[in-house]
Amino acid sequence: MEPPLPTTVSTCTSETARGKHVFNIAGYHLHKGMGAGESIRSATFAVGGYDWCVRYYPDGDISRDCRGYVSVYLELLTRDAEVRADYVFRLIDSTSALPSVVRRFTSKYTPVDPDEDPDGYGANKFMKQSELASYLRDDRLVIECEVKVIKQPQVKEEETVSVAAHIEVPPSDLPNHLKKLLDGRRGADVTFEVKGEVFPAHKIMLATRSPVFDAQLYGPLSDPASDNIIVEDMEPPVFKAFLHFVYTDSLPAAMDDLDDGENQEMVKHLLVAADRYAMDRMKMLCQGILCKSLDVQTVATTLALADQHHCSKLKDACVEFILSSNRMDDVVASQGYAHLKISCPALMFDVFERATKSRKI
Repeated sequence: MEPPLPTTVSTCTSETARGKHVFNIAGYHLHKGMGAGESIRSATFAVGGYDWCVRYYPDGDISRDCRGYVSVYLELLTRDAEVRADYVFRLIDSTSALPSVVRRFTSKYTPVDPDEDPDGYGANKFMKQSELASYLRDDRLVIECEVKVIKQPQVKEEETVSVAAHIEVPPSDLPNHLKKLLDGRRGADVTFEVKGEVFPAHKIMLATRSPVFDAQLYGPLSDPASDNIIVEDMEPPVFKAFLHFVYTDSLPAAMDDLDDGENQEMVKHLLVAADRYAMDRMKMLCQGILCKSLDVQTVATTLALADQHHCSKLKDACVEFILSSNRMDDVVASQGYAHLKISCPALMFDVFERATKSRKI
């Protein structure tokens, strides 16, 4: 048998730097009628070691066929720089009544002045002026620009290794095996009855994962003869998803769609279950998911949930959401706020106190 051939290895890696700038244009009606080719420039912001700004044309650029449109460009301000960048412009309606407007671009910035080739650095027909009016709130337009700078690739030579040294180790499949253990019910020594539905499980697994289960199943007050536990105040689908996390340390794949309202409600119920059984990582995971799915209709009820279950990070995120981008009026008009005002008046006082301190209302 021939010995393995020596092999040289090199790796090409590309680094990126990301950043986002929010450009608020207040008193928008005052800027209309500036004329084609006249622009408003944002403040300078830095991403990836380069200086940038957003340039907005209320009456469109001077390029052809821009009549009736607005134009938006990303301008590189750093002199004599060559940069490749991906960037996204967004218009977001704070009431969530209108879909977000998103435009994505990839450009290679060179020392050439962007004015000589503006079409290569953004959108000369970003949106019709007549449609843009729907996104104005209190005579204010908010443009978000997210920039990803793609740096020059770096090639690194690595030590000479033999082919035999390259043994690829697959990722851990322990969660899959534990899920099969839960689904297969082999060796189950305890059952949970949740509103008539029965869930077999393994005491040692539950006690290892949750100090509450540990005390309930093995503590001084536990009943060794009892192998059936009644679970109150929880729905069967919630308890099933909760057991899935206990065994696999992850939420069911069916819950990946955060835009699904049912999934968001499920996450709220799982947060309550995580708090009940002292599953700290699960509780933090649920908080993170809810922080990403806040909207004006549900933020008040989410705030009440965070306060009730001592979720400080989620509570702060709710308050920040309410106080940002002039959302207060829309939140006050929601049904969730009306319920919160009655059930948790002290919590609403806390929100308004923070608003006063931040001078946002």
